[in-house]
Amino acid sequence: MKRPLTTLATVLLCTACAPTATTGGGPERQLVPMSPAVVSVAPSLSAGGRSQAPGGTVPPTSGIAWDDESKTEAVAVATRAMADYARPGTDAALWANDFARWLTPQATADYSTVDPANISVTRVTGPASLAVDEFNGYGVTVTVPTDIGPYALQLLRISKDSTWKVNRLTPPAS
Repeated sequence: MKRPLTTLATVLLCTACAPTATTGGGPERQLVPMSPAVVSVAPSLSAGGRSQAPGGTVPPTSGIAWDDESKTEAVAVATRAMADYARPGTDAALWANDFARWLTPQATADYSTVDPANISVTRVTGPASLAVDEFNGYGVTVTVPTDIGPYALQLLRISKDSTWKVNRLTPPAS
């Protein structure tokens, strides 16, 4: 019994390792050389069958153009959010509720475990400034000066008419 099993294993092993440069073709079992596969890929299309970036160019804005009202609102939201954040002596539940109104859902989750007693900033010390990407009206970085240095706040919105929300606060470099 061991001999037929050993022979069968050897045959299977040898056929599995044999090169497959040609394959049997047709009923006459003639060898037909294999050619490399030619792959044709259709261009990526968006809805409606149109190219995603016609001519390979990026549109002038990503859906929302900047205006003075958007800039003013972003500065106001960042300043108020920073003022609500910079209250280390506040009751934790009150602090969390006041601060959460300025946050994206992700930021609300991220900052939910912060203990305000561990926050070292206590006040905003001057006017905020914007770093606007004129090609992206959905997000902006606002720098807010504080008593321990400038905080950078990333703000996002989902449409021109939606409220700016803080997505991230980056403390001053130490």
